Amino acid sequence: MEVPLLGGTANRGRVHRVGDTVRRPLRPTSGATHALLRHLEEVGFDGAPRVLGVDEAGREVLSYVPGQAVTAPAPAWGLTDEALRSVGRLLRRFHDAAAAFDPAPYHWSHPAPAPFDGGGIAHNDPNLDNVVFRDGRAVALIDFDLAGPGSPVWDVAAAARLWAPLRDPVDTADVRRGRELERTRILLDAYGLDDAGRAAFFRALRDSHSWMGEIVRDGAARGVPGFAEYWTPEAAARQERTVAWFADNADAIEKAVRSS
Repeated sequence: MEVPLLGGTANRGRVHRVGDTVRRPLRPTSGATHALLRHLEEVGFDGAPRVLGVDEAGREVLSYVPGQAVTAPAPAWGLTDEALRSVGRLLRRFHDAAAAFDPAPYHWSHPAPAPFDGGGIAHNDPNLDNVVFRDGRAVALIDFDLAGPGSPVWDVAAAARLWAPLRDPVDTADVRRGRELERTRILLDAYGLDDAGRAAFFRALRDSHSWMGEIVRDGAARGVPGFAEYWTPEAAARQERTVAWFADNADAIEKAVRSS
């Protein structure tokens, strides 16, 4: 029996659980993603799905990672500072595990832009519904569709933007509102971001926001159902509010992320 899995945008309604496996549409970049996931398995990283093959319907088959993701409406346990710290630690373990992987032979969907396009592999979409938790602790990343060459700070900035969350507080309606900078510092400290990464953080944050916005905008224009459903006039307005909030709070953000 196939059970639809909630969350996601690009593949909304097209991802199903079958027993202990997940079935997802193949993409032109699936070969690259599978190579990365196999590398992670080879080095013993337990925080990602395993590649199991392709089914009779032509879908990729991945192992099902048991646990819970933070899907709307967000549960209280997913918004705690300890949950946030565990996201930072998981992201660091992923980057360390992927550090020896060579992305050069493969075609990736959306590599990070310069100067963040090298120095490692980025998940590129560490959204709340792409992190699996068990007992309130982040244990695995899922949905590697956007993964590709990218520096660690690029991923950390994306995680801060989504989890702190770094945006105009008017667009946050939960207990995180008003704690954007404090929670960003918690995430960076838990990850162990070095001084060079902290110095590059604000630019990575700003560029990551624009980069993801363009991916969603483009997907909506091409008629991708999940993107078209998401990219409403209000979503576009939120995007612009975030850009303005970054500009107004640049000094405060850079001060908050500095090493003590």
